[in-house]
Amino acid sequence: MTIFLARFFGLYCAAIALAMFIRKRETIATINAMIDDPGALLIAGVIAFAGGTAMVLGHQIWQGGWLAIAITCLGWVVAAKGAMLLFLPRKAMKSFYGSLHYEKLFNFYMGLTLLLGLVLLAGSFG
Repeated sequence: MTIFLARFFGLYCAAIALAMFIRKRETIATINAMIDDPGALLIAGVIAFAGGTAMVLGHQIWQGGWLAIAITCLGWVVAAKGAMLLFLPRKAMKSFYGSLHYEKLFNFYMGLTLLLGLVLLAGSFG
């Protein structure tokens, strides 16, 4: 299960980061629009919380190497992100988003996402 999830999320993160790099303007515009759309935040929260909860329930491995622990932590992070999107008041969500300086640090965030994907892929195929 660890290898499958590492390959899945490695490929997902790498592909998403590359696609977002290529479509930087559209990505930033979409994220900015989502922050102002309660319905979009609700849907994103439901999807993230469901995916994160599935990972938390299906992959609770806190030993056995760095890859297994990384996948377990990733599940918790995704579940927490989903919960935050679902439960934080809209004003708090906008404030949190503003503190991330997403537009200014876009390349940094996408670089981290790409790096995470490549590390997961390397760990799962290596």
